[in-house]
Amino acid sequence: MVGLGYVGLPTAAVLATRGLRVAGVDLRADVVETINAGEVHIVEPELDALVRAAVAAGTLRAATAPVVARTHLICVPTPFRDGHQPDLSYVEAATRALVPVLRPGNLVVLESTVPPTTTRQLVAGVLAEAGLVAGRDVFVAHAPERVLPGAVIREVVENARVVGGVTEACTETAARFYEGFVKGEVHRARAETAELVKLAENAYRDVNIAYANELSNVCDELGLDVWEVIRLANQHPRVSILRPGPGVGGHCIAVDPWFIVATTPEQTPLIRAAREVNDARPERVVERVRGLAERFKRPRVACLGLAYKPNIDDMRESPAVEVVRRLQASLEADLLVVEPHLRRCPIEGLELVEPEVALQQADIVVILVAHRQFGRLPRELFTRPSVIDTVGLLAG
Repeated sequence: MVGLGYVGLPTAAVLATRGLRVAGVDLRADVVETINAGEVHIVEPELDALVRAAVAAGTLRAATAPVVARTHLICVPTPFRDGHQPDLSYVEAATRALVPVLRPGNLVVLESTVPPTTTRQLVAGVLAEAGLVAGRDVFVAHAPERVLPGAVIREVVENARVVGGVTEACTETAARFYEGFVKGEVHRARAETAELVKLAENAYRDVNIAYANELSNVCDELGLDVWEVIRLANQHPRVSILRPGPGVGGHCIAVDPWFIVATTPEQTPLIRAAREVNDARPERVVERVRGLAERFKRPRVACLGLAYKPNIDDMRESPAVEVVRRLQASLEADLLVVEPHLRRCPIEGLELVEPEVALQQADIVVILVAHRQFGRLPRELFTRPSVIDTVGLLAG
């Protein structure tokens, strides 16, 4: 398993507790040391117990370089560069690192989310440069992860998978591997189809979230309660409007639609527009805070939540983090940051505060994440300060 992050490590742990010997690879020495001690560096339900059991059994070990194996899964980041262009440097580096340890008949699967043609042109292309032809010497396929943070351990096994090979033999070899531990149906396709399926899933969700966020913008302008509007609209049997928020975060939905736009820019005005609506949400939240802050000489602003979604510690592309950073840069205020899933604040110059303390001291409260802990707080703590509830935590 090349890459021991939010998907790679849980997948490695699942495989290692199902009778396979797994070598995890990560460039960060501290991550490797942590895992080899039977501990974890990320928060995910059940993960700590699985890693501890696998390491104790000797079926999971971590290292900073790949080793000889029958199957190699690449699960590395795929961010974007300036201009929302895909950055595939991690995928290329991981593929090149595998070349010295590959043997005839090995399977190489790219699980990282990528633009169409990446598996064939980049991964298979790099291997071909080394004399390893896909479908002849090695088998190369794409099988995008489709898991939900907070439920990764379960979904790695239970969710259906789409497996697309560079050749039919590659597809079949990869599909048989996943059928060995996946309970959901394993669908066979071309590599390019598998790549686009993952992007299409997340772009679909992004467009629907953008509608909810745009509706929230409309309600703000008209002085209406967006939560009431959505609740009543959803009484219609064929309407199911999603919940708006401070933006869209996470490595998938906030990033993947741009991969489609980058691949086919002239055919994707709707997908681009949805991304622009969602990317603009943090600044709208900041503007609302600025409006309330005018009442105070130097307000105390409590920001509840930094993760990109509830009940996890993942802050990749988090709109909540973006809101706090913009407030820090543009507002004369004392920021009280609350994030129960972190031990220290990732934003330089700020420290974490207990939620009760923040609510008792704040003039303005901005609810940015609907963490379970926030929902359990006494409602009377929210009655004194001015509250901006971007996620509907208090809506009922």
